[in-house]
Amino acid sequence: MHTEPSRPHTLTNFTVSLDHLRGSVLMMSSLTQRNLNNSLKGLMERDDDWCNNSIADDEEIDMLEMQIDKEGIDVMSRFQPVASDLREVISSIKIGANIERVADQAVNIARRARKINEHPEVPELHLLDELVKMAVSMFDDAVRAFAERNAHLAVELKARDKELDRLNRELTDKMVQRMQDDSVNLPTYLNLIFVSRCLERIGDHAANMAEDVVFAVRAEDIRHHAK
Repeated sequence: MHTEPSRPHTLTNFTVSLDHLRGSVLMMSSLTQRNLNNSLKGLMERDDDWCNNSIADDEEIDMLEMQIDKEGIDVMSRFQPVASDLREVISSIKIGANIERVADQAVNIARRARKINEHPEVPELHLLDELVKMAVSMFDDAVRAFAERNAHLAVELKARDKELDRLNRELTDKMVQRMQDDSVNLPTYLNLIFVSRCLERIGDHAANMAEDVVFAVRAEDIRHHAK
């Protein structure tokens, strides 16, 4: 059986550089998980302080994305990796970009939450509960799949994206109906739709991360398998 060559480099520096790149991605993902949780606390607990923390900390994540790009390009130019090593470098850069976009969605949620908090609480807020749970779990599992090089988990995660899409559509339909029946709370219902859309996009980015994990581990492109 043909075995794909992996890590042909004899230099310890290559392994150190690649591990450092992975470490930067994991640090960025940890900060993004924290920011996302802070924005969701601000939304669900109606506390602007959590929202403000999420918004203020976003710059650090942006800086980490640029650092990951620089580290990845440096590894490719210095060591010219091939096969699985090259796939891992490319996937790490792409995953970093998707993590940054999740962080952007966390900021969007925080900003929408502050607008929602300006108005009286509505029970429809908790229609988001299932979307929040699924979006957060998808992102957490995408990070875990990357950390563990777990292609099986990544494939399973990608399939969950359709369920999140369905939940988003259902919530949007309900909020449109509520806007027709209750114009007083129209701004809140509209912002709930935007929050739902942010959560759906987080699921999209988690699915993209899963695709890159499978590519790195199995050399398999699953981007259009659902089609």
